[in-house]
Amino acid sequence: MNRGTISLYKPLTIISRSKGYKHPGGIRYPGGIVYFPRDPNYVEPDVKPSKLFRIEQIKTTKHLPYWERNILESLKLKGINQVTIVKNAPEMNAMLWKIKHLIKITPITFPYGEPTKEDIQHTVLKENGECIVTKTIKPDESQVKAFEEFEKNPKKMDSTTIKRDSRLKWNNAFSGGF
Repeated sequence: MNRGTISLYKPLTIISRSKGYKHPGGIRYPGGIVYFPRDPNYVEPDVKPSKLFRIEQIKTTKHLPYWERNILESLKLKGINQVTIVKNAPEMNAMLWKIKHLIKITPITFPYGEPTKEDIQHTVLKENGECIVTKTIKPDESQVKAFEEFEKNPKKMDSTTIKRDSRLKWNNAFSGGF
């Protein structure tokens, strides 16, 4: 090729490369992210993000750079299978992104409602991220009545009757008692 044709094509490639190709449409998210769905009739589902994450360290810090170890120390993760809870905030997400290969992130859900200060003693966090709050449990009235009837029943076998019957069967194993 001669220089004339090269100089002719050069400005065209610069113009097309500098702007790039922008596909029409797409869903724009905050932060400049544009998502292009495959289906043109795509409707984005309403998903409420989790407020908290359960972070578990799954790999050792041996032979890692100091900045990854520092991030794990700031999260108070000191060894494998250590667990901590962090907020779902942009700053925290940026830290977690840097050590994503060392941790397991599970969003925390509250299937029975979020705990209050009184419920903290009765709260359990499972491995799958479910935070179970056991509220004050009251017995069913029908169960209470059935238990009282059972206690008052004269045919009920109490511990003394069972002991007496067992002793009789033990002593008279071959001569009766059965």
